[in-house]
Amino acid sequence: MVIKIGIIKSGNIGTSPVIDLILDERADRPNIDVRLVGSGAKMNPEQIEEVVPKIKDFAPDFCIFISPNPGAPGPARARELLSEEKTPAIIIGDAPGLSKKDEMDEQGLGYIIIKADPMIGARRELLDPTEMASFNSDIIKVLSATGAYRLIQHTIGQIIADIEDGKEIKLPKLVITGEKAVQAGNFKNPYAKAKALAAYEMASAVANLDTKGCFMLQDHQQYIPIIAAAHEMASAAAKLATEAREIEKSNDSVCRTPHMSDGCIGNKCNLLDKPSKI
Repeated sequence: MVIKIGIIKSGNIGTSPVIDLILDERADRPNIDVRLVGSGAKMNPEQIEEVVPKIKDFAPDFCIFISPNPGAPGPARARELLSEEKTPAIIIGDAPGLSKKDEMDEQGLGYIIIKADPMIGARRELLDPTEMASFNSDIIKVLSATGAYRLIQHTIGQIIADIEDGKEIKLPKLVITGEKAVQAGNFKNPYAKAKALAAYEMASAVANLDTKGCFMLQDHQQYIPIIAAAHEMASAAAKLATEAREIEKSNDSVCRTPHMSDGCIGNKCNLLDKPSKI
């Protein structure tokens, strides 16, 4: 049985570039087939209305819609369109999505809100393509090394397993906090766990500064240092997350959860071991 997963990308958060890759890291998983449609960097209602219906042609078993701020006009329109369909759908978004949890419940949508996937400092004086890519690489490092991506892997993996077993899909209602991320990270060393938690919380705080710099301040002499500081925080958080993983490496206790030959999730914590099914 092959599970068909449709992914709709609109705009970008740190999870967007890897959401499909998390599900099939070696491109050989036999039990899923994934298709992507997207609106590029723009996420206005007109792009959404053009892009979202295109996933119907694939006839997916369930859909994932990923974007910044699920409450913004474009993502809100996507939620309306997806709620009208019979296909189960999950919204993946950043911290502003917390204010729309009740709406998503009423719309019959699942959600995964990632608190440490922060808004970028989108001011022209700071943000060029190089800075954009550098910022996103820092956030990807934080979310991967702390365990957030593994939690997403397991959450979506459970939906796939339920479909394979003929069970009714239970859509996730998940807010990824620092504690939940590092629990999924399965750190063995307490100092590594502490560094990972610090990295996640620092990344979560980046959005507060970037929101202030992008929307609350108008004098460039004020907002440029604010958003620059936010990006420095993201860089520092990525270094802490890397340090956490290096500690686990030194103890030969890095947890890995590859997909097995049948598509199930495996597990191993010693470098020279073979993975076994969870």
